Amino acid sequence: MKGKDAKPHIGLFGRRNNGKSSLINFLANQEVAIVSDFAGTTTDPVKKSIEIPGIGPVIMVDTAGIDDEGELGMKRIQKSMAAIKTIDFALLIITNNTFGEPEQKIVSELQKFDVPFLVVHNKADIAAAENNFASEIKNRFGVEIINFSTHKGFEADMLIEKIKNNIPETAYFSKSLVGDIITHGDLVLLITPIDVEAPEGRLILPQVQAIRDVLDNDAIAVVCKEREVDALIKRLQPEPALVICDSQVFQKADASVPDHIPLTSFSTVLARYKGDFSSYLNGTHEIDNLKDGDKILVLESCSHHVSCDDIGRVKIPRWLSNFTGKKLEYTVVAGLNDIPGQMTDYAMVVQCGGCMITRKQIVSRLKPAIDAGIPVTNYGMTIAYVHGIYNRAISPFVKVDNSSIDYL
Repeated sequence: MKGKDAKPHIGLFGRRNNGKSSLINFLANQEVAIVSDFAGTTTDPVKKSIEIPGIGPVIMVDTAGIDDEGELGMKRIQKSMAAIKTIDFALLIITNNTFGEPEQKIVSELQKFDVPFLVVHNKADIAAAENNFASEIKNRFGVEIINFSTHKGFEADMLIEKIKNNIPETAYFSKSLVGDIITHGDLVLLITPIDVEAPEGRLILPQVQAIRDVLDNDAIAVVCKEREVDALIKRLQPEPALVICDSQVFQKADASVPDHIPLTSFSTVLARYKGDFSSYLNGTHEIDNLKDGDKILVLESCSHHVSCDDIGRVKIPRWLSNFTGKKLEYTVVAGLNDIPGQMTDYAMVVQCGGCMITRKQIVSRLKPAIDAGIPVTNYGMTIAYVHGIYNRAISPFVKVDNSSIDYL
């Protein structure tokens, strides 16, 4: 299942006919999910966009029953389990005081990926959770069971309040991209090349996000193409407090922007904003240790038009190979599709900025590599490293000296 929306993702898991789809409709106050008395109506995970008061727009991920049967049923269960990597919060739906092996597997996977969850005992108007049963679940997993039903006296507000109190605030409250390094009235220069990879008639999402973030922090955004930088820098008064450029013109920007003015890239900003920045900092320098025959995994997690000079498929492989002088092999995986082979097959992982997916999805995507001790980095930090401007790219966010890198 591809993650193409940066809104918080809430997954619903449970056995067939436990009322997952009905619960989504109840929370949305409209019929957004197909409901049937026939077990197994929901097959593949399906996304439903709804509004939750106090949180805002969220994506509800309706999954297939975790007790499905047969060869096809096992594939559906695998897809339901895989959805856990893409969500920020989960509701485990049970009924009839039943909590067995399927539920335990879901809980184990949720805990593995640090996904907080609630256990909802649905259809409580027919049979509520017994006290002994509820106490046992709370003692074993540290979560209380919530009696609920879409019928007869149960209110959506009660469950919504429980969700609001338990979903991580980081899932729906966005921190600022650069608000901690600029101040009121600062001028921020954004260098945005318009080339074959630029979408027709508009800017790419990271550029739009950066402009909005500068304005949200009561600073001034000035936007130009790379050809205008030299002349513009001489005229700007006051001079920029920060310059952010596209990674592909980093060398040009480095030459044009005086050394005393902080300079970074949109991709490096995104790496700190929603990636695993500390792991990127630890992993990027491992580029120096790549050897002939090493396999590099390139994760293009967002959906973009693929051009003849694509950044992830063409430019980064070319730059890495030229910089290291090694014969490297590259595997590019788009979206959140399965990674070929074993993670230990790869010597390094290069992750895109992730402008169209959530931070949780990026962190979960990189977790197998980090757990296996595989170095991870991101597009912008890789490009800066191989072009000799890495320290300058990260210096707006960390203290850099010759021996170490420390967070500000």
